[in-house]
Parts: sequence; C-alpha cells; structure tokens
Amino acid sequence: MRTSPVSWSAARLDYALAISREEQRAALAVYLPVGYPSRTASRDALLLAAKHADVLELGVPHHSPHLDGPVIQQAAAQALADGFQMRDLFVTAVELTARTTAALLVMSYWEPIRCHGPRAFARELAAAGGAGVLVPDLPESSAPLWREAAAEAGLYTVTLAPRHASAARLAELGETTTGMLYAPATPGLTGTRRPLSPSLPRLVRRLREATGLPVATGIGISSPKQAAHVSGFSDAVVVGSAVIRHMQTHPGAPATAAEAACRDFALAVRQAHQPAA
Repeated sequence: MRTSPVSWSAARLDYALAISREEQRAALAVYLPVGYPSRTASRDALLLAAKHADVLELGVPHHSPHLDGPVIQQAAAQALADGFQMRDLFVTAVELTARTTAALLVMSYWEPIRCHGPRAFARELAAAGGAGVLVPDLPESSAPLWREAAAEAGLYTVTLAPRHASAARLAELGETTTGMLYAPATPGLTGTRRPLSPSLPRLVRRLREATGLPVATGIGISSPKQAAHVSGFSDAVVVGSAVIRHMQTHPGAPATAAEAACRDFALAVRQAHQPAA
C-alpha cells in the first residue's frame, strides 16, 4: 500500500469518487485519446465531455495499441498522423485542470512512458493536474521503477485486474495498486460490443473486498443501458470506444458528437442509484 502522500492532483480523483458515493451513484469516466481527431477537436471534445463526466481518462496515442480494438486503434493512428507529441498530453492536462472540475487519469502503454523517462513523465503529469496512470502492458521488470516514480510524484498507479484473479493475485493487487482498480466488463479488446460478463458483479465485489480500493468497470461498455447496469455495483463506469464511435459518425462536428454521447451515458449512470452504504 502507498505510504507517501498523494499530490493535490491525485486528491481530485478521491474527491470525484467521494462525491459520486455521496450521491449514491457511480462516477462516469470518459476515455479519449489526446490529439484525436486533431489537436483542436480533441481539446474541444474533452472540455465538452467534462461537462458530463466526473473523470476524464486521457489516452496517450501509441503506434502499437495491441490491447485496444479497431475503434481506438484508428483514433490513435489519426492522432499520431496529426502530429501528437507527449507535450500535447501535458498541455491538455493543464488546460483541463484549469477549466474543469473533472479528475484526470491517463492510460498509456509502457513504451511512450519509457521513451519519455518514467520519472520525468510522472513529475510533469502531476504538475499538469494528472491524478494517476493506468499502464496495461507494464512489464514486471519495469514495475518497481514505475511505481517508485509515480509514488515520488504523488500519482496513483491504477491497475487492470485479471478477470479470474486468484486470492494471491488479489492480495498482490492490494499491495501494488493505489487510487482505483480497473475491472474488465467483457473479455478481449476494448470496443467489444457483446453482453457483459455475468460474473462481473462478483469480480467487482471480490476486488473491492480484497483491496479496499474503489473499482472502475470498463472495456466493453458500449451502451447507456449497459452503463446503467454496471452503475448498480461499480464505483465508476468507464466508456471510450462508444464515444469515439459516435465522433466517427459525425466527422464534421466531432466535439459536439462526443458531448452528446457523454450526456447520454451520464444520464444513464446518474439514474441508476445504488443502495445507501
């Protein structure tokens, strides 16, 4: 478990989750790759999404997003083709922190962080307003270095939990994860449009009980109806591909399309009240 204090930026995530708990609902987190479909449209889409989301998950475009489905792969490729560079992430985070109340998380593959320098990445992100980072392909050999860098900067290290985690693995997650855990709603890649796993409520319950951490559910939540269902037992609901898909069908107005999709998901999440603690 974390022993060093969290940064002011990480505390924004704690606050967002506390507010949603007080309102007896799940928090809504929206994932969008920074720089998609262009720098300007990306900024506008994120600012509009923040009107409805409690948490914004900023994706770092990568040339080989092997854990993502075709929707996010295409979005990442378009952002890179438009010239995305790592400084765009930090500039975007600074603007979002100044202009919105949403907490900021980052999802990045390990290679971009390694190339930038883990300690420099953690320091710059914390200073820009980031609360934490999910690195889904973090190599075991690099995990201690990254966790140390994140802890020094006061960032949370969010982890994607295995769907069939053993008791020993759950105990390990409780020791190495901070801020929040991430539970996959469906097997496979992001953007999957299929029924939610019937064992999902049990997985969320096991993760929460074993680690004491809030649990966000994402990967495969493709409709407001599914988001409402997951809101009944998760601390946060993460949507990404569904929003990007809506942007792709409205290429002339991607930012307003993103807002419309986020509004629908926010309404579904907020109407799905949870029992009082």
